[in-house]
Amino acid sequence: QVQLVESGGGSVQAGGSLRLSCAVSGYTYTLAWFRQSPGKVREGVAVIYPGSGTAYYADSVKGRFTVAQDNAKNTRYLQMNSLKTEDTGMYYCAANKALIAPALILSPINYNYWGRGTQVTVSS
Repeated sequence: QVQLVESGGGSVQAGGSLRLSCAVSGYTYTLAWFRQSPGKVREGVAVIYPGSGTAYYADSVKGRFTVAQDNAKNTRYLQMNSLKTEDTGMYYCAANKALIAPALILSPINYNYWGRGTQVTVSS
């Protein structure tokens, strides 16, 4: 069984930064960050393969968001810089015990473990 617990959300002004954490229990081959705002579909933001440390990013966050991991703490992080108002939403950590192919990693249907989410609000 895999359990995921997010933390680190909050309110920040545009241009600011936040770091989200995802505490993971159990081993996962693929771990991702998704976000969702009211009335919108859940969007894949960033993905990391914990074994290799290889990361992928949605075009909307490339150059601004970075995924990192602390294997000793079994925690993955999403560092978010240069935040924009459109980054507002509930951020979720998601995982799969299987290796998801890169072409499929930003689709939420490929993940079977989810955290409860942490809210990020970016104001202008």
